[in-house]
Amino acid sequence: MTVAGTPGRGPLGGVRVVELAGIGPGPFAAMLLGDLGADVVRVDRPGGTALGIDPAYDVTNRNKRSVIVDLKAEDGPDTVLDLAERADILIEGYRPAVAERLGIGPEACHARNPRLVYGRMTGWGQQGPLAPRAGHDIAYLAPTGVLGMIGDPDEPPAVPANLLGDYAGGSLYLVVGVLAALHHARATGTGQVVDAAIVDGAAHLATMIHGMLAAGSWQDRRGANLLDGGCPFYGTYETADGRYMAVGALEQQFYDEFTALLGIADQLPDRWDLARWDELRETVAARFRTRTRDEWTAVFASSDACVAPVLSLREAPHHPHLAARGTFTEADGITQPAPAPRFSATPASVRGGPARPGDGTADVARDWGIPRLLKDGR
Repeated sequence: MTVAGTPGRGPLGGVRVVELAGIGPGPFAAMLLGDLGADVVRVDRPGGTALGIDPAYDVTNRNKRSVIVDLKAEDGPDTVLDLAERADILIEGYRPAVAERLGIGPEACHARNPRLVYGRMTGWGQQGPLAPRAGHDIAYLAPTGVLGMIGDPDEPPAVPANLLGDYAGGSLYLVVGVLAALHHARATGTGQVVDAAIVDGAAHLATMIHGMLAAGSWQDRRGANLLDGGCPFYGTYETADGRYMAVGALEQQFYDEFTALLGIADQLPDRWDLARWDELRETVAARFRTRTRDEWTAVFASSDACVAPVLSLREAPHHPHLAARGTFTEADGITQPAPAPRFSATPASVRGGPARPGDGTADVARDWGIPRLLKDGR
């Protein structure tokens, strides 16, 4: 196992990343770059960040090294600029203009390093009437139309943790953006600013749905469509033990196998008669309630019916398929998702556990050639 923070065996080995500490999508994006082999230095602030958990368990800080810099101290901004001068990518998640006020905005960084890719992660983006306003994942999802799509039609919209906004609409778009900009920088010698806004990414995730809406094949309300729980052969069903099975039997051959294994193929109305969807749903639901989740899992285990058990977070690592693939791994005694995706020539890995604030100072000062990180000059 290589040392955390050194160029790893992943495809981004040799890429240097500076992460200005924050919460949510920025740290996750930096973790993903670290998982893929980048040398990620997280610049923590004295006293830590809001909503922080015990650093020993914050696995979004794996594959990183941490230094502590007080940006309000006289030499704080210059220390960050020293890091930016040696980096390929910088990630920050401040409100617009905050980095500029601190003296570490894009202009200051590019004056030191014209090739730098400067990634900005926000909810509202760098421009627009809400750009200076505070927010969190759920508030960013709400105006995009995406939050309103999710959940039972007779209940308030469901809250998808912070997965859909922070991480899917935020972190992943930031990573795509900075890697595309890095490709451009290496080809041209010119860096640029990447404005990754959760509202933009979340809206973009719904591209297919907007096409279906324009075509008249999607209703602009919850629980009335093929993929939003409105369809009785694409949803979840409670089992006899109060657990759930997920059903995604869309294509005819999968649906036929599903209804045959469920044992009700001869009891169902035409599945495309939308007026009878409630009847179809109740027949399926009643049948699922006759056995436990694990019993139904065994029934569908070797089929193409597109049915799977709904597992909890603690159950998921023990699923036979996920266990066989190594979808989860254990590092520093913490079970956690393994790096993804997978590469045939440059495999990614968990090279080290969560970085503790400041614990990488000496190594980073040496490896990146920044002695000012060491207050006593050693």
